[in-house]
Parts: sequence; C-alpha cells; structure tokens
Amino acid sequence: MNLISNKIINSHHKRLPFVVFRKPKSDIISGFFQQNDQLFFSKNYTESGFVFAPFNDEDDAVLIPENESEFLQEKVNLNKEFKFSKKFTTDVSSKENYLKLVDKAIYTININGLEKVVLSRKESIKLSDFNLLEVYEKLLHKYPNAYSYIWFHPKIGLWIGATPEKLLRISQASFETVSLAGTQVYNGTENVLWKSKELQEQLLVTNFIKSQLAPISTDLKINTLETVKAGDLLHLRTKVSGKLIHENLQLKTLIRSLHPTPAVCGLPRKKSKDFIIKNENYKRTYYTGFLGELNVKNHSSSLFVNLRCMEIENNIAQIYIGGGITKDSKPEKEWEETVSKSNVMKSVL
Repeated sequence: MNLISNKIINSHHKRLPFVVFRKPKSDIISGFFQQNDQLFFSKNYTESGFVFAPFNDEDDAVLIPENESEFLQEKVNLNKEFKFSKKFTTDVSSKENYLKLVDKAIYTININGLEKVVLSRKESIKLSDFNLLEVYEKLLHKYPNAYSYIWFHPKIGLWIGATPEKLLRISQASFETVSLAGTQVYNGTENVLWKSKELQEQLLVTNFIKSQLAPISTDLKINTLETVKAGDLLHLRTKVSGKLIHENLQLKTLIRSLHPTPAVCGLPRKKSKDFIIKNENYKRTYYTGFLGELNVKNHSSSLFVNLRCMEIENNIAQIYIGGGITKDSKPEKEWEETVSKSNVMKSVL
C-alpha cells in the first residue's frame, strides 16, 4: 500500500485530517485525506464523507467531508510477516476500582430495574519507537475479520482500531445490522459451549434491536445465533436485516434507534447510560461511538462500532476495554475479560 502509506505519512506530518480503513475480509485499503485542517461536524447525518461519532449521542459527530477530501483506494499485501507481542503486562493498579465498579453495577441491577450495563476502563501504555504504519499493518495482518482503521484530526487526536462489530449498513431502503455480545478466548476451535450469562446477554441485545427496528421497518429478518472469531476472541452474533418502512426516512432516525446499542451501553438504555456517565470516572469520547462511510457511493452508508481501539497521544497509547455486566456477572471474571480484550491492541504495539 505504497501510495496510501505515503499519504498517511505526509498528512500526519502536515497535521491534516485523514482516515484509512479496511473492511472485514477485504484486501482493499480506502482513505479520505482532507485538504485543510478545518473541523467539520455532521449534524443530521445528511452529509457525505467519513463520520467519527462519540459514545454520547448528545455530542456532535466529526466529519471528514467527501467534497473536502481526496479519496484513494489500494490493494494491500497481507502476506508480509510480522512479529507480534505474546507476553503482556497489565496495569493492575486499576483493578480494585474496576471490581468495585462491577459490584456497584450488580447491586444496581438487582435493586433498580437495570437489566444490563456495559462498563469500561482505559489502560495507559508507554510507547517507544512508535511506528504508525507498522502498527496499522500488524492490525490488518492479524485481524482480517475486523474493520481496521487509522483516524486522525489535529484538533481531536489519533485513533487506531480493529473492531468486530457492524453498527449499520444501509443502501437505499435496505439495511443490515448485527447483535454482538458474549466473549471468550479463542483456543483453536469455534465449536464452544456458551454459558447462560453470555447467552442471556446476547438475547437482550437482539431483542432490543428487534424492538427498536420493528416500528420503522418491514421484512425484518433475525438470523440464527452463531459463534464468530475476532482475532484471539470469540463472540456470539446474530445478523439482522430489513427494509425501511419509508424510503425517505432520515438516516438519523435509524442511527438513533440503534446507537448506543446494549452491546456498548446496556438496558434500559437511558438508565444504563446515566450509570456509565456517573460512575465510570472518565469520559469515553469516541470509544464505543461509531465510525464509517456516510452517504457515499449511491447514498449508501457503512458504519461500525468503535471497539478494540486506542488513542495515541504524546507517546502513550490509551487502550479502551469493557464488558457487559448482568445480575449473573462475577467481578473477577469481568476483569479477566477486559484483560483478554486489551491484548488485541497490546499485541501490535
């Protein structure tokens, strides 16, 4: 990807906004390279370009506009060999606080009508000899089933990720989304047993998506539950598809019906979101938000949830990880799940 590699280096050096991304199971890298450093926002998701939206849907989504950018595509060679980190250190200084947070969530679930709340934490990794291109190529190589990206804006920051979760794909009136929940470490087979906690958590997400989409769609199809591999982890997934009841229904309405999903927030949505904002003790910003192409190529959009991601600033990688908490959660096990998820990013640093 020589052409795009050079554009990444030049745009980052000149502090010009850009995004490069590779869709799951694709060997094509795409990029929007903005020609100025202006900060644009998407107000109603009617613009064209690449959107980078925060977790809190009350905050504005950043836009790299199509008409302000150069768009490039290039085939990538995924046969290059890399060395990946296999020994990981974990910052256990935050463990006690995270366990207390999970305990508080379980208590609140039992007394206050919450069904599920998704809690997260961030871990700081000091970097030496950080090479942006090498880290991204490692992500592409190791996580072929993920949506892998670099996103940069000098007025916002530098983000890198490899997310397994589609939020929404829509073309004209037809849409696709997924219900994704449950996590366990991949140990050589996708033929695994899932415990009732993970199965129930996944069912909550599926039922939420179904209830949100039913009033605004027709031909709603809920596929069978399946196990999918994302890097070194396994998840439960249910594909959902349908058609909008009105072809001129605003994309904003569809996005608001899904985001934030129970897979990154919880149920009921408002209660769980309020709990997160009040108790997590840090601002997620773009972690568990969404990103992707907006109203391009015959007015189609392809959006992904911003998971398995990190923010790079001043030679420090802030790695964001989380998990769904239900009444059956065990705090120690929830901590171990975040440790496993953090290794996705640590392995390429």
